[in-house]
Amino acid sequence: MAGKTSTNGTHPRSRPEYIPNHIPDPSYVRILDTTLRDGEQSPGAAMTSDQKLGIARQLVKLGVDIIDAGFPSASQEDFNAQEVGNDCDADGYVPVIAALCRCNEKDITTAWEAVRYAKKPRLIPFIATSSIHMEYKLNKTKEEVLQIAIDMVKFTRSLGCDDIEFGVEDAAR
Repeated sequence: MAGKTSTNGTHPRSRPEYIPNHIPDPSYVRILDTTLRDGEQSPGAAMTSDQKLGIARQLVKLGVDIIDAGFPSASQEDFNAQEVGNDCDADGYVPVIAALCRCNEKDITTAWEAVRYAKKPRLIPFIATSSIHMEYKLNKTKEEVLQIAIDMVKFTRSLGCDDIEFGVEDAAR
């Protein structure tokens, strides 16, 4: 709603300029929406590419700052949903479009191909970090997982992605 008059006639505060890895106004709360990814995890909640784009466009109209548009390696629909990254609201606002990817070159490359043409692309590479997952899912030591994380963030940056949000899976266990 930034730049628009709300229904009660007030003018909401404007959004600070978005600069990756920089917080120009620490009092501004950025809204990140995961509907397009997490919303499909309920049984029977699968969405087509057109449905995802429709939801994403509504999120843009609502002024959502960051849209987690899905996991491009999971399906063509998730890959296609990333194209909302060039849509903007009437006030010219464009959200950050984030794509989730596992910490491997194939997933990261696929995710980057899905978001690279968005006006504000972000990748979210992630890896399991609980001792149980490191040992039984990844068959890796803590040191090996840390090195994979470092290497994959470097790889992500080498593709040209300047906005990286690293994710950890099952970290608290």
